[in-house]
Amino acid sequence: MIQKMKKLTFLVTNKEYDTFIDGLREQGVVHVQQLRQGATSPELQAAMELKQRYQQNISYLDYAQGTWGKEEAVVKHETPASCNTETAEAIMARVEELQEEEVAIRHDIDEAEKNIGRLEPWGNFNWSDIRRLEEATGLKVWFCSCPTKMVQKEWDDTYFALPINDFQKRTYFLAFSPEQPDIKAELMELPEASLNDYIGQLKDARERLDCCHSELCDMNESCTPKLKEGLQKTLSDIQLREVQLSDESLAEGAVRLMVGWTLAERADELSRWLDENHIFYELEDPAFEDEVPVQLRNNGFSRLFEPILKMYSLPNYHDIDPSNFFAPFFMLFFGLCMGDGGYGLLILLAGIYLTWRGSESVKSYGKLACWLGLMTVICGLATGTVFGINLTEQDWAFLAPVKKYFLSDSGCGPIFGYSPMMVLSVIIGFIQVMIGMVLKGCKAWKNYGFGYAIGTFSWVVVLLCGIGLLALPDGSPLRYVLYALIGIGVLGIFLYNNPSAYKNPVLGPLMNIGGGLWGTYGMATGLLGDLLSYIRLFALGLTGGILGFVFNSLAWDLTKDMPWAPRWILFAVILLFGHSLTFALSMISAFVHPMRLTFVEFFKNADFSGGGKAYVPFKK
Repeated sequence: MIQKMKKLTFLVTNKEYDTFIDGLREQGVVHVQQLRQGATSPELQAAMELKQRYQQNISYLDYAQGTWGKEEAVVKHETPASCNTETAEAIMARVEELQEEEVAIRHDIDEAEKNIGRLEPWGNFNWSDIRRLEEATGLKVWFCSCPTKMVQKEWDDTYFALPINDFQKRTYFLAFSPEQPDIKAELMELPEASLNDYIGQLKDARERLDCCHSELCDMNESCTPKLKEGLQKTLSDIQLREVQLSDESLAEGAVRLMVGWTLAERADELSRWLDENHIFYELEDPAFEDEVPVQLRNNGFSRLFEPILKMYSLPNYHDIDPSNFFAPFFMLFFGLCMGDGGYGLLILLAGIYLTWRGSESVKSYGKLACWLGLMTVICGLATGTVFGINLTEQDWAFLAPVKKYFLSDSGCGPIFGYSPMMVLSVIIGFIQVMIGMVLKGCKAWKNYGFGYAIGTFSWVVVLLCGIGLLALPDGSPLRYVLYALIGIGVLGIFLYNNPSAYKNPVLGPLMNIGGGLWGTYGMATGLLGDLLSYIRLFALGLTGGILGFVFNSLAWDLTKDMPWAPRWILFAVILLFGHSLTFALSMISAFVHPMRLTFVEFFKNADFSGGGKAYVPFKK
């Protein structure tokens, strides 16, 4: 449900402005409207940059704990006292310093590892020995390598080639010559330190990296609360800066005009405070063209589905909140798309665990998973599928009395010659589309008056009565009642689908008849396409069950001739892999396709506009 709002217009002098802003912030119930769109200030930009720094540092410390928190650092760093004594900005400066230090250390490690790789084939030698050898012989020492099969004997006579090592099918040798030797070998430039020196550098760099990681993990535990506190203060400061840029100057800057919104239920309390402080204000209902912020209030069940609604958009103030109407359908669609009672049990258990052990921000998602898992169990049992096992084909004695009730061809049998799940999917789709059309009519009634809802309600009456005629036997007296209702509905469709057209008494009837014909064409083509879209519920549920059955069959058939012990190991591996893959694919489908049916078919028929802006009161 969208809560009712009241519009507030304030006129405040510059002298009382600061006191007014502080008091308004203390009240914490007014959403301040931006009258100067895009306005900014150096203070606001600085606060936005500070917010970004806080978020980056908090995220980095959390990443450090998750990545290195379980490792045993070579050098354990004591928790820095600055977390308790220094400011949040000083802590951020230290975290950023450690980030830069980590990057530099990783560069040192990469350089040391690269140099060790280049020196390893030559072993540990001292460059001073090489220099003395060059002075004694008057020849320069060249470090060479080539594929072992390409080594030539004449190199011994010409360049006194001295083999040092054979490594990975390459021969590493020294050549002695005053000038660069003319040989088909790679002349290598080696680092200026010894192998042992670089091994020591690598060890030292890794110890410094462990120390850096240890300090970051310690800071995550002890400093994150202060950083989060600083982030909250910064967010509050940003909101204050934005409010200070939300007014318009009047009377040559002596008076400021502000516009805000508050919940209707809080208006009286706010009015008393404004009267006590002698603030000039005007309280009124929103005009139709106003951009009114939106606050939703739903029961505990529907509130769980609000994140799904917000993935599309918040309703605007003139919409009807669809949360209560699409939530049960989304849950049902999810269960039908998963289509397996065993998978539903896993989701249900995961939801129970998250609700029991998860953080406050996760518990709502755990409760949502419980509802989705429970519906999947119900749908899976209704169709007779549990972990890919088709219950209608099993000879288990306890299933005999209920087999005929399973919604499958081998259970209750075809309906009108079609699979019962296909028929059920279309029926569910028709019900949701009808509810959407009723909401469309209610929205028109709410915003423009009952006359503008007659056309939509007439279509609902005609469609429902048409279904009733198909269900009633010939000769039933109720058929005449339905005929009469259909006749009244046709009149509404063709003569009163656009009441505003009757402002012109001559063209009004013709425009309504034309609109009725166009609406009939749209309904005939659109409704059929909408209903056919719901067949995906049957197709996806069937696909998941077939995949599970295929992996069950593979596990059994591929291992039936194997010895007992390896058979059950391979059997379990195939089942685990197959059902994990099927579960993952089904989960994706069970979220994507119900959202598609909700966002396209349902929202279109409900005339859901969206585009609402959340009600965010100005407060500390």
